[in-house]
Amino acid sequence: MQAENTRKPKGISGAEIISAAGLVNYQEDSVVSHEIVKKQTGTVTIFAFDEGEGLSEHTAPFDALVQVLEGEVEVSIAGKPNHLNGGDIILIPAQQPHSLKALTQFKMILTMIRS
Repeated sequence: MQAENTRKPKGISGAEIISAAGLVNYQEDSVVSHEIVKKQTGTVTIFAFDEGEGLSEHTAPFDALVQVLEGEVEVSIAGKPNHLNGGDIILIPAQQPHSLKALTQFKMILTMIRS
């Protein structure tokens, strides 16, 4: 008899409907992330930012698509601030310096496109 695997899978299963915002929870004074897809061609990660938290300016070697699920965030790309609300998306081009600051608690999906 084979032992049953009771561990929660790291990603999500195909053909499964899930509430994206429910995959991560807010934590006080923190940024929480959960990688749900990891492929050679890219990754998909869900984030929850507490109000006032953020990511300092950095660059990435690939394009990144940010999809805000709920809340408000300022995404600065090459020094230009962009105010996003739940339902908004923005593409961060590869090699462009960018940063994020949570104006309220917010959740987002980050899709890194490796091509």
